Amino acid sequence: MTCPCCSNLSYQHCCKPCHTGEKYAPSAEALMRSRYSAFAIPDGGYLLETTLPSKRKFHNKKDLQEWGEINEWLKLEIIRKPAKDKVEFKAWYKDEEGTLQLHHELSLFKFVNGRWFYVSGKFLE
Repeated sequence: MTCPCCSNLSYQHCCKPCHTGEKYAPSAEALMRSRYSAFAIPDGGYLLETTLPSKRKFHNKKDLQEWGEINEWLKLEIIRKPAKDKVEFKAWYKDEEGTLQLHHELSLFKFVNGRWFYVSGKFLE
């Protein structure tokens, strides 16, 4: 299967090793891609695990899992990387009513103890 993150690689050679814990994402962009794939698969546990521990209280595994399940994830586009810890992206998906949606975000990541974590995102128009 082609990886949902739109890398044109197979899932097995792209995001799956991050999802299974075989390796950590080597960059903020790689973590962004693996998190998008975790919404598409879906894998709420991975999404929570890759959120900065101090920010996890604002999220929960069940809600992350459900948001992945109720939407059909169509495409990820990396727009730019203004810094090594920031990634701007657009994610297209169909919501539970079948309406096409666009999620445009500038995400902030933090490198802690050899791992990248998602910190927060700013929604863009």
